[in-house]
Amino acid sequence: MMPLKQRVAALTGSANGIGRAAAVRLASDGANVALLDRDADGLGETERLIVQSGGRVMTLVGDLTDATFVQGAFARIAGELGPVDILLNNVGQSAREKASEFWCSEPALWDFMIDISLKTTMLCSHQVVGSMRERKRGRIINISSESAYIGSKNATAYAAAKAGVIGFTRSLARELAPFHVGVNAVAPGYTRTQALDRLPQEIVQKAIAEIPLGFVGEPEDIAHAIAFFASDESRYITGQTLLVNGGRWAN
Repeated sequence: MMPLKQRVAALTGSANGIGRAAAVRLASDGANVALLDRDADGLGETERLIVQSGGRVMTLVGDLTDATFVQGAFARIAGELGPVDILLNNVGQSAREKASEFWCSEPALWDFMIDISLKTTMLCSHQVVGSMRERKRGRIINISSESAYIGSKNATAYAAAKAGVIGFTRSLARELAPFHVGVNAVAPGYTRTQALDRLPQEIVQKAIAEIPLGFVGEPEDIAHAIAFFASDESRYITGQTLLVNGGRWAN
């Protein structure tokens, strides 16, 4: 069974973690995948995994906050693979070592959080919606975060940007629904990525204690949800945000 056979999937932030897992999964479901990230080494490893399993893949290395790069990258994808059928807007990050309470945070950090998590989602979506409207087919999947619901401490700008992703998802879904284009979001909770690996072990253990299922998710757990939204099985679902977080927060 290859439910995405010959479909073209573009995935941002696909050098590591959730993006890599999603790329490998969609390729295994038959999609021809385009990988976009600024981490050339990470993209090379994702590409190797996909080629090893027989998938077709192209990589584009660059800064997804750069409109010129994004426009050129999507033009290349269309020219070499064909029109994008599936877009995963995964690129983004938290404040990491710059995390702090809002009162002492810097406006430059707010700008970065909004640019990397929300503006890239809008910018990349803008490259594909015209073609999807014309062909009356397509799937856009945006990665938000449970922080948008919980309002994670010391992560105000990140939570705001990820909440913006949810609002963008809902609005774009209404616009594209008459053209049978599905737009949905996935909001991961604690997931075992490089960012989680950087946290002190005591913080990780505290997080696990707050998760009803009792364990931290793997990138593949998020990839399963992404694959569902990318497939025809989600054809009657649009404008929704699926929390994949072990029950830590219920929508």
